[in-house]
Amino acid sequence: MDVTLCRAGSVTPDGVVRTPLPIRGGRIGSSLAARAYRVDLRDHLIFPALINAHDHLHVNTVPPLRKVAPFPNSYAWIAAFKAHFEEPAVVAALQVPKEHRLRHGALKNLLAGTTCVAHHDPWHAALDVTDFPVALLRDFGWSYALGWPDYGPPVQQSFAATPSHRPWMIHLAEGTDDIAQAELSQLDQLGCLASNSVLIHGVGLREQDVDRVIACGAAVVWCPTSNRNLLGRTLDPKRLHAAGRLALGSDSRVSGARDLLEEMRGVDERGELAPKHLLELVTTHAAGILGLPQRGSLAAGSRADMLIVADRGGDELRNLVGIDRRHIRAVVRDGVPRIADPDFAEWFAATGTETVAVTLDGQPKLMARALAEPALVALEPGLEYKAAINVRERERVVEAGYR
Repeated sequence: MDVTLCRAGSVTPDGVVRTPLPIRGGRIGSSLAARAYRVDLRDHLIFPALINAHDHLHVNTVPPLRKVAPFPNSYAWIAAFKAHFEEPAVVAALQVPKEHRLRHGALKNLLAGTTCVAHHDPWHAALDVTDFPVALLRDFGWSYALGWPDYGPPVQQSFAATPSHRPWMIHLAEGTDDIAQAELSQLDQLGCLASNSVLIHGVGLREQDVDRVIACGAAVVWCPTSNRNLLGRTLDPKRLHAAGRLALGSDSRVSGARDLLEEMRGVDERGELAPKHLLELVTTHAAGILGLPQRGSLAAGSRADMLIVADRGGDELRNLVGIDRRHIRAVVRDGVPRIADPDFAEWFAATGTETVAVTLDGQPKLMARALAEPALVALEPGLEYKAAINVRERERVVEAGYR
């Protein structure tokens, strides 16, 4: 179905364009179609949908570790998590079937305007279903961490098997001690530091290490909330961002932010990066680092993945940076609204998308029925069916044994 989004400002890191935005076949079109369905978005702004460069989708329902003194490195907090995973609330969370937890992690992202995610764990058949809530990074290589070889593919074999034009991801330098600071050199000695190496966290990278990362064209995924919660500090993002070698990840809720919007809001409040730079981290920079040329953009030929917000005036970027998910007017994937405010009902109907009335953090919304499975709605705090159907749907959840 051809659609034209009219009278809105289209916002990218390059600026604002105030011309109609055509959607054809799930992509941004190069020209307007004569008989397209028109959506009047006066007083609205359109942003590219966000790319989350690091998440563990299946553990977003697991209660976080209670606050303790900062750990010196990731291996210390992994050891602490072994006991945490024996707690009754954690055991109960992990009894939910993994396919539901994976879908929930995807839905968590979608609700906050993220339509593409890098899932850093073994692949699962549930990720290949055609109605999975978000797109996923595919055709990439990964290992978990240098000091945890028993989980995930072996480092050298995985790196060697990954084509040089595809990203290869590993948790690295996730700590503040000598162990973390030594890991970049260890990776280099193994022959696994190259232009397609994507290093997750990088808190222990020193100035000379950042020089090496930039010089070889590698990149870092920055997860500041997770870093602060577990390690007590995070990296300085400025040099890596300026070199185009930094993307942003939320990590899972076990240690990280609720979602990518919350992560962006925290960075902005602390003054670590300007709003324009933040938008780059979750759109153009992430797309370049992860090898996703058709995402993170509103250019012709790109996937028609976008989020729509009200234009409150002033700096257009401030209408995205600093908001939370209930303020998003609509999240669009492949040219079709997936969750939106109720006054977008006609657009849902025009695309043949059945909807369910829900509330998101108290804000009334319509959500595509295919995404509103009772098992998922029950898992996400702040997401509820509206009162008229709430009791019936929750009874289904109980009968299914998910709660």
